[in-house]
Amino acid sequence: MNFKDIATVAGKPGLYKILKPTRSGVVLESMDEKKAKLIAGMAQRVSVLSDISIYTLTEEGAEPLESVMKKIEAEYQGDLGLDSNADDSELRAFLKSVLPEFDTARVYTSDIKKLVSWYKLIRTVAPEVLQESTAEEKESKSEESEEKEA
Repeated sequence: MNFKDIATVAGKPGLYKILKPTRSGVVLESMDEKKAKLIAGMAQRVSVLSDISIYTLTEEGAEPLESVMKKIEAEYQGDLGLDSNADDSELRAFLKSVLPEFDTARVYTSDIKKLVSWYKLIRTVAPEVLQESTAEEKESKSEESEEKEA
């Protein structure tokens, strides 16, 4: 599983694993302990995590969610020191420690709360997603470089 296999649905809490596309939408399964299935139609806004970014003040203007979560994993190893009732200043200080150049005007506290809850859920259900790079990725990169040399 990777960030392309995980989605969020507007108006619904939590994250969903993408099972398969249908003619009128996509079949999703909740990543919590209920494993409830959901058919998201064209009217619902489904966002794949690999397409989500966090606003920054850098030249690019945004940092992909995947790289932010991997930075969190590398720095905190799952021990964020935050609870679900953390206040605004605690959450902003946490994100500043991970992503110092985030845009404080465009990133809301609710966005940081979602980031924290999604990180905790992914770390519980699919921790392999947060690993920097797997052996398969390294092999494919070395094969590509060998093909370029040939």
